[in-house]
Amino acid sequence: MPALDQALRAALDARENLLSQLHAQGTDCYRLFHGTQEGAPGLTVDRYGPQLLVQSFHQPLEHDALLQLADQIQERLGLPLLLVYNDRSKSHSRIDRNPELHQASDAALEDMVGHEWGLNYRVRGRHAGQDPLLFLDLRNARGWIKANSAGKSVLNLFAYTCGVGLCAAAGGAREVVNLDFAQGNLAVGRENGALNPELPAMQFIQSDYFPAIRQLADLPITSRRGQKLPSYPRLQPRQFDLVFLDPPAWAKSAFGTVDLLRDYQSLLKPALLATAEGGTLVCCNNLAKVEMSDWRTQVLRCAEKLGRPVQDCQVIAPASDFPSTDGNPPLKTLVLHL
Repeated sequence: MPALDQALRAALDARENLLSQLHAQGTDCYRLFHGTQEGAPGLTVDRYGPQLLVQSFHQPLEHDALLQLADQIQERLGLPLLLVYNDRSKSHSRIDRNPELHQASDAALEDMVGHEWGLNYRVRGRHAGQDPLLFLDLRNARGWIKANSAGKSVLNLFAYTCGVGLCAAAGGAREVVNLDFAQGNLAVGRENGALNPELPAMQFIQSDYFPAIRQLADLPITSRRGQKLPSYPRLQPRQFDLVFLDPPAWAKSAFGTVDLLRDYQSLLKPALLATAEGGTLVCCNNLAKVEMSDWRTQVLRCAEKLGRPVQDCQVIAPASDFPSTDGNPPLKTLVLHL
């Protein structure tokens, strides 16, 4: 595929300086090809430490083209990588992938260790999610947390595999609390902690977001239309110096609905109340259809109406391995100083 070969070469050329910087700072997890913006929509190529992960979301990649792509990248990087290919173009592709397109070696499918900002992370190229347990476009935000957590209490909401919490611990936070609904995510977060034994221990809370954050914010927990609520961990009201809010695009439970498009405020308000006076709330929105300017206005207005006005607001943009030709990347991150 001459067009793909040319697009990949251009992408690697554009990343030459970035990759040098990342390697120097102890990072070997990054995006090598962002097809939507670089000439092959639906195709992504990522490095996770010793692993090369290729994923197609619109149509399968031919086997010869896949091997040529892998050879081209390994030649440019000057090191061998273990290839995993996940075709996500069919329904139920998170679970059922076609091994006939490419049969990964046993070694490629083993649990591995990748590195970011000098920290160790568990990576797994094939599981029910879309990434090997570390979302790469959030790297700059994790770096910001690492550089701004010293001496602070940190609350990591929708913690996933606790990368933000790990960076807070590495940055000298005096306390790190990771909260997520999925026990499997927190189990990987504990693995990440164990992979960095020099860091202080983190705390882990398995809970639906709404009852947890409403308790911390000292707000009542109400049932929906009179239905009986499931059990949930009991927490005492308290505030944190630094709160990180990175919700999924949409999710629903007995306690409420996560909807970044229509109702970001219901997520933001209790998170603001759980942030200490003079503290910082870092919030994310990963919906491509949401414009940064509109979302920023919504966030600032919400804080103002709640009586927690933002004193300063800054943007953390993804690094250049996630290019955006229109200047509106899907992942948007705001740092709100209260």
